Amino acid sequence: MANLINIGLSGLAATQTALATTSNNITNVSTAGYSRQSTISNAGALQSIGGAGYVGTGTTLAEVRRIYSSYLQNQVSSSTALDSQASTYSDQVASLDSLLSDSTTGVTTVLSDFFSALQTSAASPDDTSARQLLVTSAQTLSSRFNSIYSQMDQQNSDINSELSSLSDQVNTLSQSIASLNQQIVALSANGTSPNSLLDARDQAVVELNGLVGVTVQERDGNYDVYLGSGQALVTGNNANTLSAQPSGTDPTQYSLTVNYANYSTDVTSVVTGGQIGGLLSYRTDVLQPAENELGRMAMVVSDSINSQLGQGLDANGDFGSNLFSSINSDSAIASRSLASSRNSDGSGNLDVTIDDANALTTYNYTVKFTDADTYTVTRSDGTVLGSAKLSDDPATSFDGFSLSLDGNAVAAGDSFTITPTRNGAQAISTTLTDVDKLAFAGALTGTLGSSNSGTLSISSQATLTSELDIYSGSDLATSQEGIENAMPVKLVFGSASSGSQGYTVYGAQGNSIGTGTIVPGQENTLSISVPMLDSDGAALYDADGNAMNATFEMSVSGSPQANDTLSVAFNSDGATDNRNASSLLTLQTAKTVGSSSGNGISLTDAYAKLVEGVGATAAQASSDATATATVLDSATTSRDSVAGVNLDEEAADLVKFQQYYTASSQIIKTAQEVFSALLNAL
Repeated sequence: MANLINIGLSGLAATQTALATTSNNITNVSTAGYSRQSTISNAGALQSIGGAGYVGTGTTLAEVRRIYSSYLQNQVSSSTALDSQASTYSDQVASLDSLLSDSTTGVTTVLSDFFSALQTSAASPDDTSARQLLVTSAQTLSSRFNSIYSQMDQQNSDINSELSSLSDQVNTLSQSIASLNQQIVALSANGTSPNSLLDARDQAVVELNGLVGVTVQERDGNYDVYLGSGQALVTGNNANTLSAQPSGTDPTQYSLTVNYANYSTDVTSVVTGGQIGGLLSYRTDVLQPAENELGRMAMVVSDSINSQLGQGLDANGDFGSNLFSSINSDSAIASRSLASSRNSDGSGNLDVTIDDANALTTYNYTVKFTDADTYTVTRSDGTVLGSAKLSDDPATSFDGFSLSLDGNAVAAGDSFTITPTRNGAQAISTTLTDVDKLAFAGALTGTLGSSNSGTLSISSQATLTSELDIYSGSDLATSQEGIENAMPVKLVFGSASSGSQGYTVYGAQGNSIGTGTIVPGQENTLSISVPMLDSDGAALYDADGNAMNATFEMSVSGSPQANDTLSVAFNSDGATDNRNASSLLTLQTAKTVGSSSGNGISLTDAYAKLVEGVGATAAQASSDATATATVLDSATTSRDSVAGVNLDEEAADLVKFQQYYTASSQIIKTAQEVFSALLNAL
């Protein structure tokens, strides 16, 4: 009789546990990472009943089993890392694409408006209102560059803040995994499985992958968690911290460091996956190149327009003033070099001067010193551009820029990050306020002798080809004085002979200063150099003792007769002449951006290329985000098909185990009735 009661009791105990397990499954249907559980029962020990054989003694509860697939769980973790990176990257690129491509925030419209205003001014060079409209358009253009740079810079700051915040979240999850490791190992020592803790640890790994891609290795019941190329975040019950801090090579951008007990290591270059991986990829692959490209554009706009203005005369008859700020202002020169935090104590920084804006690239550069004078320049694409010395005079130019010391010495091993164009869009500003100082007129003008008897004609007026420094007021004034004193210049043609015709160039004092030849009856380009003179008629010399010359070009055609003349004089009609304004207009389509590489493009094409590149990246990023979301959904569905809670199944099990419980109760009741019958019979 006792056996019958024990059998019933074992059934009650087993079904009670089964009911509790099923109920637990139902109540955790929405718990993230929960794996459904089921009870496993075994038949009780056999009891011999003599020659008749053996009879069972009930059931025993073997285990509460966790329904789980490590393969499917790993698929969810890795898919989470990919999806989080792709969606973060896509969101960031889409924001930049909207900024650059929108007509109300981008450069295209205001750049077009600037050249439209320039065209209007060129058509009416003496119209003050047209000149004012051009200056206003220039202010709008420079402000737009400033605005876009500001928003890009804010994105960079936001990324820095996000990296700090996400690193703290990584540390919290890493510590949680280490703590769960300790608890799981302790509770598993008696051979049982702490299912809820195992679920919590797996979910922590999934959440960690949402922040940064990690790999997991199981060791003696522990999860060891690694970043990138094997940098440990969690080892057993020990968690190392991840920190975000200003980079040693570029303090404007945060780098990631894993901190161990006795040392730290920079892992920025090897981190992938998760939100952190998406932010780092966006910053490296999209934001930095776009910022550099925008800066290069701003610098080319500023320098090319200013340089052309320096070749003409304003309404007052003086060489023009710069419309935009100088690309080589003191602050700009100093801001392009970032000293490494590992440089020797007392080490100085470098000054970076732009020698040729048209030769600039969108790369950054690393400069490393082998001694206090010799350095090597390496471009960010890995190309070694060569070595040079600070003492070189003139300084060696690399991709349009040259280096010099800021006054403090450097030492062997010191390194610097050079960013020639990064701040270009921030630095540009419109500095001209007096519209009469816009140099729309050509500096020189040619006239034919009144007594000429041949068919000589001027095809293209005299154009000053000497590049004057518009940013140096005193030097520009000296050059203007020297050119004015050297004018007029007269060309006197000789007789034609054997298909050519010579000419002699006479200076302002009537002395011969050169000769040349033309081919009569064809168009000929004349290139003439004239010594600059002071007010006393003496030659001018620069600070290095070199004679100062002015060169100009013009085109003539026809066939002059002997003694026909052509005179070139300083232009006295700066108010109504528009030749230099017309030259400014050509900058809209001239291949000024990256022209030194032989693959130059125009300003408008350069911005269109930037917008197109970011737009294509945004489209691809959106497609990738959709694809990775699909992969994650598939992985999650596969895992849930095995480990997820199905309420219909659990409800059916609940009814089934309830019936089992009732039936087991009937066994005990039957045993009781049989026992009572025996007692009554006795």
